[in-house]
Amino acid sequence: MKAEYTDVRQHILDQGKAIITRKGFAGVGLNEILTAADVPKGSFYHYFKSKELFGEALLEDYVTQYLAEMDATLSAPGKTAAQALMDYWTGWFDQDCGCRCLVVKLSSEVADMSEPMRLALLDGTNQIIARLAVTLQQGAADGSLPAAADAAHTAQTLYQLWLGAAMLTKLRRDPSALQSAWQATVALLKL
Repeated sequence: MKAEYTDVRQHILDQGKAIITRKGFAGVGLNEILTAADVPKGSFYHYFKSKELFGEALLEDYVTQYLAEMDATLSAPGKTAAQALMDYWTGWFDQDCGCRCLVVKLSSEVADMSEPMRLALLDGTNQIIARLAVTLQQGAADGSLPAAADAAHTAQTLYQLWLGAAMLTKLRRDPSALQSAWQATVALLKL
């Protein structure tokens, strides 16, 4: 008996995300997504005209959820901007060595394969960096972080550092790169 879902489109995205996070985009066939979601092919094509459009929607959905979680972390009540920022980086350790992040998983895979998916990832990472820059500015204002000459550049540097560390973590299968990123972040922010 098929289960009923209040939002079939979201259910397909959620099931696809779980599989693609493990296997990558190219390594997953449409039938595998359909089987996991327990929906017919017609339902998939009702919501997504192609696997590429599904991938674009998947990334947009992932970024929306990621940014909501990031916003909650960075605006936690009773914390300085520095504490909130370091809580955000701590969360990277809790992501199964950084391996659950679709940005890490799909960036190099889809950047050359699909321009719309590349742009969805680029837009998402730009939004992440913008939030980091705002937090750096808030930290300078509340005195918990030193004033950065260019908060946007510092935010970009930090995100690149952590993204690279997450990729190395996947290769090494240990958190040593994330630990190095933590130490570099503490040094860069003079904490």
